[in-house]
Amino acid sequence: MPSFLSYLDAKPLYYKEIDHKRIHQAYNLLKPHIQSPKTIHLVGTNGKGSTGRSLAHLLQQSGAAVMHYSSPHILRFNERIWMNGSDSSDAILEVAHQKLFALLGQDMSDALSYFEYTTLLALVVGQNCDWIVLEAGLGGEYDATNVVAKELSIITPIGYDHQAFLGDSIEAIATTKINSVDNDTLLAIGNTDEVKQIAQKICTQKNATLYYTNNQYQSIIETFGFRGYLADNIATAVTALDILKVSYNLDALQSLELFGRFYKLAPNITIDVGHNPLSATQIAKTLGDKKVVLIYNTLEDKEYPKILDILQHNIQSVEIIDIDTPRALKQEDLENYLDSMGIESQKFQKIEKHKEYLVYGSFYTVESFLNLTHQHYKLF
Repeated sequence: MPSFLSYLDAKPLYYKEIDHKRIHQAYNLLKPHIQSPKTIHLVGTNGKGSTGRSLAHLLQQSGAAVMHYSSPHILRFNERIWMNGSDSSDAILEVAHQKLFALLGQDMSDALSYFEYTTLLALVVGQNCDWIVLEAGLGGEYDATNVVAKELSIITPIGYDHQAFLGDSIEAIATTKINSVDNDTLLAIGNTDEVKQIAQKICTQKNATLYYTNNQYQSIIETFGFRGYLADNIATAVTALDILKVSYNLDALQSLELFGRFYKLAPNITIDVGHNPLSATQIAKTLGDKKVVLIYNTLEDKEYPKILDILQHNIQSVEIIDIDTPRALKQEDLENYLDSMGIESQKFQKIEKHKEYLVYGSFYTVESFLNLTHQHYKLF
């Protein structure tokens, strides 16, 4: 049997078509052999990572055993399966892989997509926890994570992204995501009235109770240094615990780290893995009138003109960083658009202490920056 990482590396990350019945068939093979902790399911366009980690952190700090499954990772796959305060170890992943592969058999294991296989792997890793915080990858209704019964569904802000898979309207995107709910459902801060109406309609059809995030915690959350969309997402996590009647201590926010989510890597460097217009809107709101040097690159299927238009008020100049993917936007196209906006651009070379930087555009962008600068910032 191949080792976990070599087996995973052999699986393609992207598929033109997915057999949506396959993950249910595989889960039915696995389910009798693992425990099923209480599960909180997150779907949405933005904010799943920070909301999910805030929720998992507060649960863990309250004394519960908790696993948080997220995607994609920034530097190492281990980031995707966080358990009781730490990224999963190589040894834990390998043991889970050996068990999962044996239970599913080679034919089923090989047929599963990268995300399907790792979702089931996460369920094996977290089977002895009290809680699993499970983030959908793409969509909701047909997402691999939707095989699990939920205690609560959380709908983070929904906007345009992955239109080729989810549809070209907010109605289509939101419907696909929110159709994943089973019962109690929490709508996060930042969702539009259109999304609220769709959530109300679907929850009524499913006889599910719809809750709204309580913003009474905002001022307390901000005392711990969280601002803008991060404060909103933490408020959603806290409201979820109130709905679930789980005790917590907000002082635990003192040790909460949301790496890659408007994260201060250094006094003059902020990194953010956002990559769509909705995330750009949140960042512009958080920056206010502040000007930054934007270290940027993105994928060719992203709405970079709209993203850059939203951030234009905050951009002093742009430094383009290479990213390691065939899906990267052509540098010439990016340079031409920046030139048409009147924004000065150049190739990223080094950080200068007297400038303030925002590293943004995709997980690949942040990963590339961290790999180029990891010795200085001691990330490993």
